[in-house]
Amino acid sequence: MPERTHRTVRDLRRANRTAVLQRLYSDGPMSRQALVPATGLSSGSISNVVAELIEDGLLEEAGMLESDGGRPRTLLRVAPSSGYLIGVDVGETRVRVELFDLTLGELARADLPLSGDNYDVNLIARHVGAGIATVLRDGGIAPDRLLGVGVGVPGILERGRPGGAVVHGQTIGWHAVPLEALLREAVELPAGVGFFLNNGAKALGRAEMWFGGGRGAKDAVIVLLGSGVGACIVTDGVIHGGERNSAGEWGHLTVSVRGRRCRCGARGCLEAYTGSGALLERWREAGGRPPEGADEEAGVTALVAAAHPQEAAVPPDPVARAVLDETAEYLGAGISDLINLFSPERILIGGWAGLRLGPHLLPAVRAHATAYALAHPAGRVTIGMGELGPDAVTVGAATLPLADFFANGGRRRAAGAATGCSAEGDASGRPGS
Repeated sequence: MPERTHRTVRDLRRANRTAVLQRLYSDGPMSRQALVPATGLSSGSISNVVAELIEDGLLEEAGMLESDGGRPRTLLRVAPSSGYLIGVDVGETRVRVELFDLTLGELARADLPLSGDNYDVNLIARHVGAGIATVLRDGGIAPDRLLGVGVGVPGILERGRPGGAVVHGQTIGWHAVPLEALLREAVELPAGVGFFLNNGAKALGRAEMWFGGGRGAKDAVIVLLGSGVGACIVTDGVIHGGERNSAGEWGHLTVSVRGRRCRCGARGCLEAYTGSGALLERWREAGGRPPEGADEEAGVTALVAAAHPQEAAVPPDPVARAVLDETAEYLGAGISDLINLFSPERILIGGWAGLRLGPHLLPAVRAHATAYALAHPAGRVTIGMGELGPDAVTVGAATLPLADFFANGGRRRAAGAATGCSAEGDASGRPGS
C-alpha cells in the first residue's frame, strides 16, 4: 500500500501562507480577489491568510485598482522592509557581499579583493565576516532583522556532515573544506540566522531564472564564465541535481584529448581554453602582451580592447582577434554538448568574463554551437546574454534564505534549523515550497 502522508492544520496554514507570498512576490501587486484563482485557495482562506500576513508585517497595501462597476480593489504586495537578506559571492578575484531588503532591493555592498592565487579559506571566511559587518553598518540594519546569509562558492558542495556543508574546490586547492563551520566561527550572527551555501554557477542560474533572462523558461542553461567555468542546468523548472549535486562543473568537460593542462590537473578541459586565466595565457603564448601586473579582470578588458578597439583609426590586433575567435569556437563546442545532452530552450551567458566577452563573441558562439550540435535540439534553442550583470551571483545567493523563509510560510525557523541548507526551490521564476 502507498504510504499515507498526514498533514496537520499547521501544515495547511503554512502552505497557504507560502502560496500567497510566492504569488505576490512573483506576480504582485495583486488584489485579494485576484489571489483566489492565482493560488487556487478559497476566498475565505485568502481573507484569513492575508489578514495574518498583514498583521505579521509581511504584506502592505500598494494602491487601489479601479473595477468595472464595482468598488475599487486594494492591491497588496510583499513589504520590502519586513526582512533582510545577505548574498555573498565567493569568487576567484574578490569576495562580494550585498545587503538586500525582502524584495531584493540592494541596500549596501562591500567588495574585498583576493590577490593572486590566495584562496586561503580562513582569509575568505574573515572577508565574509568583514563584508557582513560593513553592509549591516552601512545599511543601518540590526543583525536580528536578517533572515539568513546565502553564499555562492566555487566547487562542489557535500552536505550532511555534522558541522555543515563541505566544499571540494579542486581548482583552488580546497579539499573537503568545512566552509560552513568556518563561517559560523568567523561570523557572529543571531540565533536562527543561518548560512545557506550553494555552488556559484547555480546561484547565478537561480537569479537569472527568477529575475533575469530565464524567466518563463522551463528548460534552460545559465553559463558562468570567469576564472572558472560552470553551468546551472534547469530541467522542467527545477535546477538539475538538487541537494545531491551542487557541482555545475561543466568547465571540466574534455574538449581536446591530451590538450592544454587545466588548473584541475587534467588535460583538455573547456576551462583550459575559455577560463579567464587560460585566455590570458593563450594570448601571451601567441605573442600578445597583457598589461604587466594586471589582474585577470583588467587583462580580459585589455584583450577585448585590443581585438575590438573603440577608436575607428586603431586597427584590431590580429593576435588578440585570433585568440578570441578560437575561444568562441571552444565555447560554442562546449555549449553544443549542453544542447545535445539537455535540449534546453534557452542558454544564457553570464559571469564577469562572460559579460565582457559575450557581446563580441556571441554571433560566433551561436554559429559554432549550432554547427557542432544535433540539428533538432539546436533548432529550438536560443543563445543570449544574462540580464542581471555582475551582481547576479549575490542576488542568487540571497534567494536561498528567501526561498527557505517563504517555504516556512514567512516565519523564521527555530534556532539552528536554518543552517546548512540550500533551499533549492523552484527555478522557474518564484520561490519553491
